[in-house]
Amino acid sequence: MLKVRPRLKELMKEKGITQAVLSEMTGIPQPSISRFDRNIQHLDWHVFTIAKALNVSVEDLFKIEE
Repeated sequence: MLKVRPRLKELMKEKGITQAVLSEMTGIPQPSISRFDRNIQHLDWHVFTIAKALNVSVEDLFKIEE
């Protein structure tokens, strides 16, 4: 069974940005970014928008373990 967890906090730290800044960059409300980061909700358009804003692949947004 695969375990999929977001790497958003790690990626934001690498880029030197906060959830508030990412919210401004993407137009995604900060509470939605927080839910994404806590692995509660991943809306499709959020995933692609965040990946594009951070200049990473969609796969890079997640840590996948078997």
